[in-house]
Amino acid sequence: MSTNTVPVEAPTSLDTRPRRRRRRVPEITYSVLVFLGLLVVWQVVVKLFDVSNILVPAPTAVGGSLVDGFQDGSLVTHSIVTLKEILIGFGIAVGSALLAAVLITQFRAVERVLFPLLILTQTIPKVAMAPLLIIWFGIGISSKVLTVALIAFFPLLINAILGFRSAAHEQVEMLRSFGASRMQVMRHLQIPSALPHIFAGLEVAVILSVTGAVVAEFVGSSEGLGYLIQASNFTLDVARTFAVIVVLSAVGIVLHAVVVQLGKWLVFWTATPTDTAGEV
Repeated sequence: MSTNTVPVEAPTSLDTRPRRRRRRVPEITYSVLVFLGLLVVWQVVVKLFDVSNILVPAPTAVGGSLVDGFQDGSLVTHSIVTLKEILIGFGIAVGSALLAAVLITQFRAVERVLFPLLILTQTIPKVAMAPLLIIWFGIGISSKVLTVALIAFFPLLINAILGFRSAAHEQVEMLRSFGASRMQVMRHLQIPSALPHIFAGLEVAVILSVTGAVVAEFVGSSEGLGYLIQASNFTLDVARTFAVIVVLSAVGIVLHAVVVQLGKWLVFWTATPTDTAGEV
C-alpha cells in the first residue's frame, strides 16, 4: 500500500533582504546636546527673571567676554602662563611618581622606609601647603609648578604601584626560572601589565594638575588664569570670570583627551569604556 506525500512548500514570507546596520553615534554627541540644552535653559532663565550680570551673566554675555578676552590678548597671555605651570608640574609628578613606584615595588627595604613617609605627606592638605610654597619660592612659576606636582603625584603613584604588582606571580616566577633578570622581568612583563593602570592614573593626575595651578595662582601670583579670576572678581566682572572658567575647562578637556588618546595608542591591547559608542 503506497502512501502519497504532500510536499511542503517553503515559506515565501521570509525577508531575505540584508538587514540595515544601525548607525553608531559617538557618546560625545549626547553630551554636547545636553550641554547645549543647558545653555538654552540658562539663557532663558536669566532673561525671563531679569537676573543681574553681577550675579549670573547670560551665556551670550559670557561668550562676548570670551571673544573680547581673545581679541585683546589677555586670555591668551594668561592661558600660556597657566598651561606652562600645568605641563611642567605634571611632568615632574609623572617622573617622580613612576620612579618611586619602581623603587617601592622592586625593593622591600625602600617600600618599608619610603611608602609610609609618602602616605604621611599626603595627609597634609595641598591647599595649606600652597602659602608656604609661595613664601619659600616666591610668586613666580616655581611655587606653582611645585603645587601642581604635589597634587598630581599621589594618584599616579598609587596606580603605578598597583600596575607593577598586577603581573601574575606565576608568570614572574616562570621568567625567573628561565634566567630572566629583574630588569628583563620588568621590561617584558611588569611594565606592560602596569601601563593600563598608569594611564588611568595619568587621566586623574592631569585634571588635578589644572586644579593645582589655579589654586596656587589664587594664593599669590601676578599672572595666570587664576590671577585673572581674582582680578575679575575684584572688579565685579562676573562675565569675564565665567569666560576664564570656560577656558580652564577647555584646557582640562584637551589635556585629558590627549592622555586618553596616548593610552589608546600605547595600550592598544586593552579595551576602554570610551572605545564603545552608543547605537541608535
